[in-house]
Amino acid sequence: MPARPAAVPWIGLSVAVGLIVLAVVVPAVFDWNVHVRSFPPLHAEWLPRVGPGTLPAVVLALAAAVYGVEAAARAPWWALLAGGFVVGAAWLASLAAVDGADGIGVILETSYEYLDTARSVTDLPSTLREYVSRIPLDSVDNWPVHIAGHPPGALLFFVVLVELGLGSGFAAGLVVLLVGATTPIAVLVLLRRLDAERWARRAAPFLIMGPSAIWIAVSADGMFAAIAAWGLCALGFAATARGRVALVGWALAAGALLGYCVMLSYGLPLLGLLALGVLWSVRCWWPLPIAAAAALAVVLAFAAFGFAWWEAYPVLVDRYWDGIASRRPLGYWIWGDLAALAVSAGPMVGASVAVAVHRAIRLGRLDHRERVIVVLALAAMLTVLVADLSQMSRAEVERIWLPFVPWLMLGTALLGARWRRFGFAGQLGFALVGQHLLATGW
Repeated sequence: MPARPAAVPWIGLSVAVGLIVLAVVVPAVFDWNVHVRSFPPLHAEWLPRVGPGTLPAVVLALAAAVYGVEAAARAPWWALLAGGFVVGAAWLASLAAVDGADGIGVILETSYEYLDTARSVTDLPSTLREYVSRIPLDSVDNWPVHIAGHPPGALLFFVVLVELGLGSGFAAGLVVLLVGATTPIAVLVLLRRLDAERWARRAAPFLIMGPSAIWIAVSADGMFAAIAAWGLCALGFAATARGRVALVGWALAAGALLGYCVMLSYGLPLLGLLALGVLWSVRCWWPLPIAAAAALAVVLAFAAFGFAWWEAYPVLVDRYWDGIASRRPLGYWIWGDLAALAVSAGPMVGASVAVAVHRAIRLGRLDHRERVIVVLALAAMLTVLVADLSQMSRAEVERIWLPFVPWLMLGTALLGARWRRFGFAGQLGFALVGQHLLATGW
């Protein structure tokens, strides 16, 4: 018997909360070592604290809870975008600053991150030529874990920052934070371009402020999310372009950005599912071959300098299973990853996905604008399921899957006003509690 519409968000929220509770309780009760730091399903440790960012974060959360939903609905469009960026950046910074100034840059300074290696790169072509040979654990001078676990596009980003004089942990962290703060702006711009401004406004609070800010502010994956979002935004502009020149130009830009995403993370080719969702929602496929060719050109350009993605990936798979992943039990992480995602996105991700799935049952009868929201939310859900089943990310997905989070949250636009108001307040409280109780290590 189908669930009544009013019950659907409750079911989704209950599933998300239940997953989180089980993922925390099961290892503790059964003394199950799932090989992640001390607070599974997160790569985190229990560390209650307050800091310089506590008061600003609380003030921002209270103001947003009271005024955020109404402001997003009524503000001029330019003000929503500008204000969304400023408020989002402030939210990211205040949560990070719970740990003081170190909260913004100290993680990027660790030996397993990109920045330390980026400072030592003096010959980029040589680095690319030897990149694959240094991935295996048993190789001489093997790469630190994040360098080995990602294509060289991520390292290149930080090499550029070093060359620009932004190579300190704080400066690089601030760049990552500001780039990450543009992610919701890209999503909102895309939705308006797809004639779904009303729905964009309804989802805006959940996109601009949420628990994912804890990880966006301090990890390179937040930067990955922004590049992915702008790539999909450009693809939407291509699909709705009124002339051939504009179509080709936007499609080339989309392909370049999404192609670079392929060089940022081995999991980001899955963005192809979201790209197809964008094109399908407007029934325009002309940009697809152009964007695909541009994306392939980016990948081949790296290959010309010595890094072939298709040669590196099998080597990375071997290193992945030679490391701690082989000791992380499938029986836990196949669903524990989804629990970690529910923490990162916030429990309202369950309500968001549930209502999108429910609306999809009558997809053909939906208004075009509503269909855009449903299709993109479902494409994100499918992306996460494929990533989960691949088992190439056992644990740590609270940051690894950040590029998928904004799209999963689009279903919040389909919720009623009371659900959005109280759900948004709950997301903010969840973020504050999480940041003040846990040291995430990212």
